[in-house]
This record gives sequence, C-alpha cells and structure tokens, in this order.
Amino acid sequence: MSSSDDRPSPNASAARSWRERLVHLLQIAPHDRDELLQILRKGQQGGLFDANTLGMLEGVLDVTEMQVEEIMIPRAQMAVVRRDDDLASLLAEVISSGFSRYPVIGEHRDEVVGVLIAKDLLRFFPGGPGVSPFNLRDILRPVSFVPESKRLNVLLREFQSSRSHIAIVVDEYGGVSGLVTIEDVLEQIVGEIDDEHDEREEDNILQHSDHRYLVKGLTAIEEFNTVLGAQFSDAEFDTVAGLLMNTFGHLPHRGERVRLGHYEFTVVRADNRRIHLVQVSVLPETDEAAPSA
Repeated sequence: MSSSDDRPSPNASAARSWRERLVHLLQIAPHDRDELLQILRKGQQGGLFDANTLGMLEGVLDVTEMQVEEIMIPRAQMAVVRRDDDLASLLAEVISSGFSRYPVIGEHRDEVVGVLIAKDLLRFFPGGPGVSPFNLRDILRPVSFVPESKRLNVLLREFQSSRSHIAIVVDEYGGVSGLVTIEDVLEQIVGEIDDEHDEREEDNILQHSDHRYLVKGLTAIEEFNTVLGAQFSDAEFDTVAGLLMNTFGHLPHRGERVRLGHYEFTVVRADNRRIHLVQVSVLPETDEAAPSA
C-alpha cells in the first residue's frame, strides 16, 4: 500500500495536464498564419492561457507582417529641437513635451543631425559637473534612419543590437516621414504602455498624408466627423470602434478592412476585446461604392 507521500501533488498534476494539452494542441501542424491563429485561440478558449497572453501571441505574429509606416509618429507630430538651440530653449521644450529623446534638426526637418537624450542636459545645471560654454553638438547621439517599409520584427532586432530607442523614418526619396521608437514596437505586442506623459489624449487622429489618417478606436464619432468631414451618425455608437464592430458584425482582426462611403477603414491593431487602432483612407467622393467587409 503506497503512502500519501507517493501521490502526485495537485500542482504537479495540473502542470502535467497543461503540458499534455499543449503538446496535443501543437500536434495539429498549421499550414498558414490563419490556421496558427485558430489553434492559439482554441488554446485560450480551452484554458491553456489567458486572454492577455493570447493578445501578446497575436501581437508577436503581427510585428512580423507590419511595416514601420503603420505605427510611426508622422513628421508633423514630431517633437524636435534645433542644433543651435541654447540651454534655456532646450529645457523649455523638454518640460513642455516631456519626452526623453528628441531628434535634433539643422535648417529644416529633413536635416536630422542626431538625437538628444534629455538626461544629458543635467550635467549643465547647478550641482552637475558643468561644461562651459554649452554646445548641443557636444552631446549629440548618433541617429538611425529606417525606411517606411521595414518590418517591425527586423526593427526590433536592430533596436536591441544597437541599444537604440529611436529611429527616423525616411521615404523613398530620403525625406523624413516621421519617427518610431522601441516603445511603439513593443506596444504592438503587449498593448498600450502608459506613462506619466500619456494623458495627451487629444491626439486621437494623426494625419499621415493628404488622404491617410491613423485613428484610435476610442475616438468619438463626433470628433472623427469634424476632423475628416464625415457624417456618420453617433446615435447608436459613440466611437469609431463601435461603428466598425457593428459594420463587421464581429470583432475584427488586424488587416481586415471595410469601406463606408468614401472612407476605407483598415484595422491596424486589435485584440480579443476591442479595436485599438485603424488606418483610414479617404477615397475620391465620386468613387462611391456600397459598404463591404
């Protein structure tokens, strides 16, 4: 007769059961990305992992297909400092915007000459070692340039290897399109990373070009109509995400698109709870077509 000490503990049994179910799940070899996603979602529904873990797994797959231009901060929205700014001007910009890194430009925004890390300014204030006279050129960090078409997983590896946190995005002609940070990439995997400066919720709609916008899912219909000149009703739904979920008839995944009037909505980021970000393309008004999902 075996003693009670020979019996497997509840934790050990649960761990073995979890491993067995996971092995069984992965024995179903997926043929493409969609099948792999279906397997992962079945695993979550079966209790192998929670919804947050599923969202991160989906995010990992997303960054292998997404390009920098889909998540970059547009040129017009970049907080920059000038190469010839004095210490007082730099301090005012740092206090006003609250960022830790800034592109440094020369005569215009296409001339990015380096990166300023805000903490490097501390040495020039009372209590620090001090350098006189102050010259921004002496503390500039190297700047990285990446094309709009670079895949996010490749960019993340480059950020890790170079220990850099920011890169300037350039178009096919070498002009500055915007900037991207390591935080922007990681947010595609883990969701929004809020910090003490993320209360600036007025930036719900970012204009990337004359006819293309990046819109947060929680943007109010009224705000969307005002900025893009649309006339969507807010009687039933308060937000862009609500409007789109009703149109799709389900919670869409990244890449799904739908056309409403002369506005084409493409889901950029969503998890199994809500739509986070959509790209909106404004089509010619004369090219009207019935909404399609």
